[in-house]
Amino acid sequence: MRSTPKTLALLARSLLLPIAITALGHARAQDVPNGEETVRRAVHVCTACHGEGGRSTNADIPSLAGQLPQYTIAQLRDFRSQTRAEAGTKAYMWGVSALLDDATIGGLAEYYGSQAPQPGKAGKASLVAAGRAIFKAGIGARGIRACAACHGDGGEGLSGFPRLAGQNAAYVYAQLKTFGTRLRPHGIVMQVETRTMTPAEMRAVAEYVQTL
Repeated sequence: MRSTPKTLALLARSLLLPIAITALGHARAQDVPNGEETVRRAVHVCTACHGEGGRSTNADIPSLAGQLPQYTIAQLRDFRSQTRAEAGTKAYMWGVSALLDDATIGGLAEYYGSQAPQPGKAGKASLVAAGRAIFKAGIGARGIRACAACHGDGGEGLSGFPRLAGQNAAYVYAQLKTFGTRLRPHGIVMQVETRTMTPAEMRAVAEYVQTL
C-alpha cells in the first residue's frame, strides 16, 4: 500500500496517542495547585498537532490561537462525549479529550484564547472576492445569511460562534461540508446555513476567511 501524506499524518497521530495518554495521566495524578501543571502538560500534547501557541502549520488541522474560550470548551466537551465525530480526527481527539476534566479543558481554552492568532494568508483573488461577498452579505435568494452576522465583521468570533479569521482554508472547507452530516450534531445553525451552499461557494468562503 502506498503511503500518502494524509496516511502518514494519521499514522503519526495514532503513534502519539499513547504518549498523550501517559503524559496527561501522570499530570492528573499529581497534586498541583490550581491544575497549572496539568494544563501545561496538556498544551504540550496539543502542540504536536496544533502547532506552537496553537498556530497550526498543517492545512488540515485548525489553529487554536486566539479562539474564543467558550467555543474551545464546547468542542472539547463534544469530543469527550463522542458527539463530534468527523473522520480523521475522532480516534485521536476522543482518546485525548477523555483524559481531560472540566478544569483542564477550561485552562486549555483560556491559554489558547490568549495566544496571538494566526496571521492571514493571501489567497486566489477570484475565490477571495466570491467568499468575501458571501461572508459579508450572504446569498439572499437561498436564505443563506451573512457569515459576519454570527462570526463578526472581521471573522473574530462572537459569543458562542468561533473565530474564523486566519483559519486554514482546507480545514474550514472540510468543516463546512461536515455540517451537512451527522458528525457535528451540535452545529444546528450551520446545518441550516450550509444546506444549500455549493462546494464552490464553501471553498470561496474558506479561502476568504484564511486571508483575514
